[in-house]
Formats: sequence, C-alpha cells, structure tokens
Amino acid sequence: MINTYMRHTPHFFMGCWVALICFVCACHGVKQQNQDWPVYHGSKDNAHYSPLSQIDTQNVQQLRVAWIFHTGDADTANHSQIECNPVVVNGTLYGTSPQLKVFALDACTGKLKWMFNPLDSLPADKKSFFILNINRGLAYWTDHRGDERIFFAAGSYLYALDAKTGKPIPTFGHHGRVDLHEGLGRDVSDLFVTATSPGIIYCDLLIMGSRVDEGPAAAPGHIRAYDVRTGQIKWIFHTIPYPGEVGYDSWQDPNAWKHIGGANAWSGFSMDEKRGIVYASLGSASFDFYGGKRLGNNLFADCILALDAATGKLLWYYQTTHHDVWDGDLPTPPTLVSVKRNGKTIDALAQPTKRGYLFLFDRVNGQSLYPIREIPVPHQSDLEGEVLSPTQPVPVAPAPFGMQQLRRYAVNPFLPEASREAVLQKWKQLDSPQLFAPPSLRGIVLLPGGMDGGAEWGGAAYDPETHWLYVNSNRMAWIIQMIPLQPTQTKYSHRTYLDAGKQLYQQYCMSCHGADRKGGQNYPSLLQVNRKYDTTQFYALLNSGRRMMPSFSRLRADQKRAIASFILNIPSLQTKPYVAADTQIDPYWNLPYTINGYTKFLSPEGWPAIPPPWGQLTAYDLQTGQIKWQIPLGYYPYMHDKDTLTGAENYGGAVVTAGGLLFIAATPDGKIRAFHKRTGKLLWQANLPAPGFATPAIYSCNGKEYVVIACGGGKLNTPSGDAYVAFALPDSIPLKN
Repeated sequence: MINTYMRHTPHFFMGCWVALICFVCACHGVKQQNQDWPVYHGSKDNAHYSPLSQIDTQNVQQLRVAWIFHTGDADTANHSQIECNPVVVNGTLYGTSPQLKVFALDACTGKLKWMFNPLDSLPADKKSFFILNINRGLAYWTDHRGDERIFFAAGSYLYALDAKTGKPIPTFGHHGRVDLHEGLGRDVSDLFVTATSPGIIYCDLLIMGSRVDEGPAAAPGHIRAYDVRTGQIKWIFHTIPYPGEVGYDSWQDPNAWKHIGGANAWSGFSMDEKRGIVYASLGSASFDFYGGKRLGNNLFADCILALDAATGKLLWYYQTTHHDVWDGDLPTPPTLVSVKRNGKTIDALAQPTKRGYLFLFDRVNGQSLYPIREIPVPHQSDLEGEVLSPTQPVPVAPAPFGMQQLRRYAVNPFLPEASREAVLQKWKQLDSPQLFAPPSLRGIVLLPGGMDGGAEWGGAAYDPETHWLYVNSNRMAWIIQMIPLQPTQTKYSHRTYLDAGKQLYQQYCMSCHGADRKGGQNYPSLLQVNRKYDTTQFYALLNSGRRMMPSFSRLRADQKRAIASFILNIPSLQTKPYVAADTQIDPYWNLPYTINGYTKFLSPEGWPAIPPPWGQLTAYDLQTGQIKWQIPLGYYPYMHDKDTLTGAENYGGAVVTAGGLLFIAATPDGKIRAFHKRTGKLLWQANLPAPGFATPAIYSCNGKEYVVIACGGGKLNTPSGDAYVAFALPDSIPLKN
C-alpha cells in the first residue's frame, strides 16, 4: 500500500498568499458572474450550478426554443460531434463547431458575431497533419482593461484569440498559438498530443492538461501553466515523476519517466481560487491494459492532485487505483463542495469514478471524509511479466452510484430467446465477473467501467443551497480480452506486404478497431474503408490522426504502405515481398499483448447483453452521505416503449439551478430533460435536432434566463448535428428578476 496523501506546507501557504493578492486585485473571473456562464461548467469549482431561478418547477413546462444557431460544418459521414459546454460573458456566447471552428454569438439572439477556423492559420504543408480532436470547451481571460482572450486547443495547438474579434493574438506564442508537443521534457514531436478539455485560469496563468495516446507510444501527461500574454511555460508538474520527486519510487524501473506516457489531466481542472489550489484528476499510465513495462503502483496515474496554482508545487494527492490495467481514468475534475460535520463546515471535494464510487476529501489537507479500505483483490495474472497490486482502495461510504457486482449469466430480459442463448454462450467463454478481475487471455467482463462509465467526462452537479450532488452514469458491461503479439523485431524479409500489414494492424490498430475490424463505441468499422479513402487520403489520415485516432506519423513509409495494403485491400501491393528496414524501436513500446478491441458486451442485434438500467441519474445528500433518489436516464430508440425502465448510455453532464431544477441532455434519444432536484420527478422534456452529448449552459441576458445545449450527435451511432439550441420562457409569461 502506498502513502495516500502528502502536504508541502511552505508551498501551500505561499499559494494561499498569492491567491489572496490576486483575489483582492480582482484578477479572477468576470463581473456579473451570477448572470453569466463565464467558465467551463459554470464556475471554477466545477459545480455545474446556476443561481438563476426565473425558470422554476412551476413554469418549466412553458419553456420554448428561443433561438437556434447552426455551425454549418457537421460531417455526417464521419459521425462528427459537438461536446462543447459554451461560455457566456457579458452577453456573448463562445463555442466550438464539429470542425473545431470557434465562434461568438449574441447570447440573446444567437446571431453570429465572428468565427475563427484554426485550419486557415496553418501552412498548406501542415494542413494534412491537423488532428480533428473533440473539443469540450474554452477558457476566457480578461485584464479588465480591455484585453479579453479566448483560449482553446485544436489539433496539437493551443490558440489565443481576441475575444472581441476572433483574431489570433500575435504576441502569444508563434503568431497566436503554442505547440503542445513542446515543453514536455523529451522529444514527443512524432507522438499524439492535443487537449479535449479547456484549461483553467489563475491570475495570469492558463493551466493546461492534455490528451495523449493510450497505447505504448504515448507522450507524458505533464501539467503545464502558460503565461496568458506570451504563451511561455511558467511551471510544469511531472505526472510521471522525475528522479528525486515525490512518487518516483512508485515505479520499479528507474528509467520509466523517460519512456512511459499517459497519467494525463485530460478532463480539465477545478480550483479553490481563494486558497490558490488547482485540482486535477488524472488518467491511467499507458499502455492501458498491460502493465508489465511499468511495474509498481505508477504515481501519479489515477490520482487526485492538489497543486499550488501559482507554482505547480504538490500539496497532496490520493491514488484511486494502483497499477491500473482497466482504463480506470478519473473521468472528471473533482467538484468542490461543502459538508457540515459536528457543527463545522468542511470545504471538501467530491470525486466520482468510472467504477461507480464517490470519494470525498477535505480539499485543504486531503483527508478522506469517510474511511477508505484497502481491500484484497485478485492479482494473479496469466500475462507474462504482469504484476498486479494485491489491494485496491474502496470507500466505505457514500454508497456507490454504480453497480459493483454482476451475477454471472445475468441477461437482458428484453432479448429474444435466440439472442438470450447467444449471450449465455458468450458468458460461458469468459472468466467469472469479479471486482478488479485481472485482464486475461480468456477475457473478462468489466462493469460498470473501465472503458466508458460509470461516471464520465460530463461530471457531477452540486447544489450549494441543499448540499446535494447529482451524478449521471453508465452501466454498460465491456469485454477485455488480451491477445498475444509477435515481437516487433521479427523480420519481415521474404514475406509479403499483406503479411506485414496484418501484423502491423494487430500491433497498432486492433486495440481500437478489433480483430474483425468492425470497430465499436467511438471507433469506426474499417471494413470497406477503401470506398471512403484512396491511398493518398489514407496516408494523410495516418499522418494526422482524427478524433480518437492518434497520429501514426512516426511509422516508416514502408510500414504505412503495408498497413494500407491490408486495410484498403490493395491486391497489387499485397503480393509484393516486404523487407523491413533495420530500425531501433523503444523497447517500452514493444509489448507482448494488446486487447481485442474496445468491445461492449452486446447481443447479436446490438442490444446491451446485461439487464438494465444502462444509464442512471443519482442524487446524494452530502450532509448524510446517503443516496436520496436514483432513476433511469434516457432510453435507446429501439427501447422507446420501455423508457421508464431501461436508461441508456449518456455523455455530458447536468446543471442544477436555484429554481429547483436539474437540466440534462446527454442521451441517445435526442431529448433534453428537466427533473425536480428534490424528487427526481420528470417535469419537462423537449426533442433536440440531434442528441446533446454535452453539458448545458444557463445564463441570463437582458433579464431573461436561457438554457443552451450543443446538439452534435454522432456518438452511439446517432445522427450528427451542427446546432446550438437555446430555450427560454415565452415573452407572454411575466419574468421574475
């Protein structure tokens, strides 16, 4: 068992002093914050809360569409998405489009003010290397003297735009952008680095995380703070510790920091601004599912971090999964909350996890508010070189919001009899389900996640009036099956391009697209992809990456041709002899195993194999730690007649309001809903032009309250969209101010 938290008192007080100076000088935030939505998820405490009460439990049924803005760049063929939670400042709404354009709208009317296309800022020879990543939001900064900036990431670049014009700030970085590959302490120029979640502002610093590859060839996920004016890096925190740093001895290999990647703050940050503390929740170390090349508990992977926002110094940490081999990233930044104990108010944080647990810590000193047990878990692996942790931390309370145990042979009761039999046969081929079951060659059932869920990147909503916390979650079973790989040093001499292409596909592509190339979840099928891409387009895709797909620009030209011969089915190339060049490969990337794709446990017709509910909404009273209510959330279109029973996978968070409401979209049925925050009763719902896999923003403009949601669709095989839809009460209803 490792040390669970650490304080560095001198740095802590220095951070508090700097924060106090900044707070007094009003260098944070924006004016009229109660009317705006100036920060990703509403506020820096990541509470998803609006103090507005004009729309309430009595009139919410009267909500109507106030305006719709179409970005005009949905890519229906490639299942484009919008996951952006927009920010609203002084009557202007800032958001992003499916193609990563940034726009500014009149927040009252939805009328376009300006639009910036990051692709236009790149030279022609770089445009084919542009990574079309997902964007979940932006950061706004002002000096309150006329300088207003919008920061966002597109491809591998961090951009700074003039908030009034949309023009890049020429004095920031190189002509308005900074390359996120730079400043990570080692050469990662050929590796995948981007940012899907926005950074967070502290005084004149922009604190940024990153999204990196989840395979072996991954960049480190170090956290960096940039000067908002110049783009210079002011501090860096090594999430994979260097020699002499806290956590270095949690890696058995003393050189792991030179090679291992991941442990990245991909979901963003929360901040206690008065104390000057920034909080990050980190992902797993790469490779996600095999840890034989990274023995040890692997700090700071899967950790909640508290850092001095001014300096990046470590204040405390807690690791929620030791030596993670289940893709158990912490999916969202912690939510800052307050809890009363024995007449005393404790400033705390709440951290929901993919496993369905809710951790509660004192946000100042890192002490858990409830006991956490290190429970014995299965740790004997059939994978050569793997050494698992014999214990894992489990909170005694609050009760988990996600189901922790699944009875073997439990089957979706709505399946036809033939499909039930097929699911049962699949069950018999897999290892028995158990908590923290080691990934195996036979295959394990992972529930509630791993892969996607319980909690997801939408995060929790917190009501400071009632001290209730709301978590939407998934309950989808996944199958992890490990597949042995041939060593990459195996010579390809006198073999064909097809043979080499199959082996390279297995090494680089199969973990996402599966052995059958049918894909799954966010990963598309590669069958008949030659109808979509010619060889030139395919090589450009390999070089650039796209959304969940990292760049493979590091591969040699002959390797790319071999992969193309297999995936594009090019007979004239497949039969040619393939002779590999003699090159050195990083031994840390030469793994003996991969996974057989990101595989949901589904029936033959594509329905969930296990019983519902498959998506839920849970309300906690943090004063008592008790679940107050829990209901299914959403439904799949083919289950529309059972919508009160099933729930569905959901992506995007909820927003709770002073008007007594909980607003959430997030579901594949294409609806936005409002629930009574005390009872969970559905009070209102409306159809959207495409599913809203995003978190709503709530603001007021000219005395009128609006609820806006990005409707991008694209996930879970839903149609893609390009709309932002705003709802408000009709003008005929008297408005409360």
